[in-house]
Amino acid sequence: MKNKVWFVTGASKGFGFEIAKAALAGGDSVVATVRKNAEDLAARLGGGDRILVVMLDVTNEKEVKTGVQAAIDRFGRIDVLVNNAGYGLLAATEEASDEEVRRQYDTNVFGLLNVTRAVLPQMRKQASGHIINISSLFGYLNSVPGFGLYGSTKYAVEGITEGMAIELKPLGIRVTAAAPGLFSTEFASADSYRRSAVTLDAYKDTVGAVRANMGHINGAQPGDPSKLGAVIIRLANSDNPPLHLPIGRDSLANFRDKTARMSKEVEEWESVSTSTDHLK
Repeated sequence: MKNKVWFVTGASKGFGFEIAKAALAGGDSVVATVRKNAEDLAARLGGGDRILVVMLDVTNEKEVKTGVQAAIDRFGRIDVLVNNAGYGLLAATEEASDEEVRRQYDTNVFGLLNVTRAVLPQMRKQASGHIINISSLFGYLNSVPGFGLYGSTKYAVEGITEGMAIELKPLGIRVTAAAPGLFSTEFASADSYRRSAVTLDAYKDTVGAVRANMGHINGAQPGDPSKLGAVIIRLANSDNPPLHLPIGRDSLANFRDKTARMSKEVEEWESVSTSTDHLK
């Protein structure tokens, strides 16, 4: 099997770091993107001449294009794109400001699109490639108060992935939305997610309770990040990768809960749903 060239965004820690590390361990080459401390990441990852660390912000389209070109200049191709860069926003919908929500979408959704648009010309030229968009269990079901807006960005990622899969299959490019559950990364640490500047007493028993418990959640999540890295490597090496891949028991449970709820509601309201056709 020919060694692959990976382009992994948000690789300084968490899923991005574990995926980059696993790809290097398997003998592949990796372009890892960070917003700062590129030399530090290169040292932590190792990999010799098979690692290229690029500094860029996914919300800056010019930086993204420059970073992708650097990857192509170095390795000549990009086989796997992992759109991993993103962060969480903890806020009730009413509490979040327009600026806070837009910033969340700029990174989690529009940043993903910036990187994808920059990489696709190379993949089309190759007539091959695999785009792996990192979604979330909250992209199936918003089950935790305060993460609805963050989850909505992952719903968008799921929808974008489905649209691209239809468009890119004839071009030899595969697409997967990988939706991790709760893993013991730094996602729940104070420097890895943001809280709304405004908090309202009306949500003290819902979103407020989640805010109060975030410190206890951090490090106690059930998923092992290194095992997720191994799953993504297996996914990239699959001859028939799935369009949607929940990762972790909690993510799979969210998926099944969502589909069961939707099926029940659709059945209960079927007569209303079908009452709008012209009478024959």
